[in-house]
Amino acid sequence: MPIATPEVYNEMLDRAKAGKFAYPAINVTSTQTLHAALRGFAEAESDGIIQISTGGAEFLGGQYKKDMVTGAVALAEFAHIVAAKYDITVALHTDHCPKDKLDGYVRPLLEVSAERVAKGLNPLFQSHMWDGSAETLADNLAIGQELLAKAAAAKIILEVEITPTGGEEDGVSHEINDELYTTVDDALRTAEALGLGEKGRYLLAASFGNVHGVYKPGNVVLRPELLKDLQEGVAAKHGKAGSHPFDFVFHGGSGSSEQEIATALENGVVKMNLDTDTQYAFTRPVADHMFRNYDGVLKVDGEVGKKSTYDPRTWGKLAEASMAKRVTEACANLRSTGTKLK
Repeated sequence: MPIATPEVYNEMLDRAKAGKFAYPAINVTSTQTLHAALRGFAEAESDGIIQISTGGAEFLGGQYKKDMVTGAVALAEFAHIVAAKYDITVALHTDHCPKDKLDGYVRPLLEVSAERVAKGLNPLFQSHMWDGSAETLADNLAIGQELLAKAAAAKIILEVEITPTGGEEDGVSHEINDELYTTVDDALRTAEALGLGEKGRYLLAASFGNVHGVYKPGNVVLRPELLKDLQEGVAAKHGKAGSHPFDFVFHGGSGSSEQEIATALENGVVKMNLDTDTQYAFTRPVADHMFRNYDGVLKVDGEVGKKSTYDPRTWGKLAEASMAKRVTEACANLRSTGTKLK
């Protein structure tokens, strides 16, 4: 069972929360980066999450048509086949989807899974993300209610982002400022609108100074201790003192310190997104190969080059190994190493 069933995905998240670890959620854009992520999880003996953004899905759909749904469905179907060769369990997830792309991405994918479930099959994806961070909180949560109902009916978990994450992710951008911190009132309004599980399970991307992309130390002030305030505020309001009612997601995790990650884990983070770091890990050895084999990968000065150096398999294997190594490091940082389901 390499691709998690709805029941197993819930078990994965429950185990992470109870054990104070989180699953790396690795963005992929090709079959090769998918294999790199699967390999990294397997080498770390960790289960994990594979995710596809709108931009990633468009790229996967091919540059001739650039169809996001086609790209996402194709890679998900491919994953269901090849993941069987890896001794771990993964969930398939779609990453950031803003309002103007819902009709071309998440809603059609929800329909695909609803049709599968109606036939007695499991959903194609195990979770989808609605990114309403560019909307007012009221509009964000209203759309979240609609999507949560559809997701629950298709045995899918919804991820919601209620307040902005800084930086840029597939066309959605936010400034780095004081708005990057979710308040207890924001969390209370979320619980009131979406419930605490009774309307369907959801993952919550709250903001504690997170920024997508690359940033140098000191440019971003992360406050993962804020997550504790959100948990306690909502727990007190709903008579759940001492509990962690939310399943948090850590966005913009590239470049975070070990202490920041550890604090986030202690406060209910069960999923952490990685994209920037794994992109660099994949590309770095390719660049190295090209520079070292300049006259082999190019037909310079009338020469014929060297086929074995420009064969995509040659540098592709290096890229896969490097990205897989970065995934194993993420598992170690998030304490998921060795926690795979037996």
